[in-house]
Amino acid sequence: MTTIVPPRERECERCGRCDVWDDDTGTWTVATDEDGDRLAGDRFCLHEWDINGTYNPLEGGA
Repeated sequence: MTTIVPPRERECERCGRCDVWDDDTGTWTVATDEDGDRLAGDRFCLHEWDINGTYNPLEGGA
């Protein structure tokens, strides 16, 4: 059986915004660095998420 595994993080190629998936809320949230600063990037950016073909949403095999 094949299982679909959603991504857990994403980064904008234009402004550097980093988001992580929050299982508790079921939404993307802005990531923070080691100092607790939000990695929000540019709030006016039309985000270009880093989809480069290396992410594989399928786990397992038939």
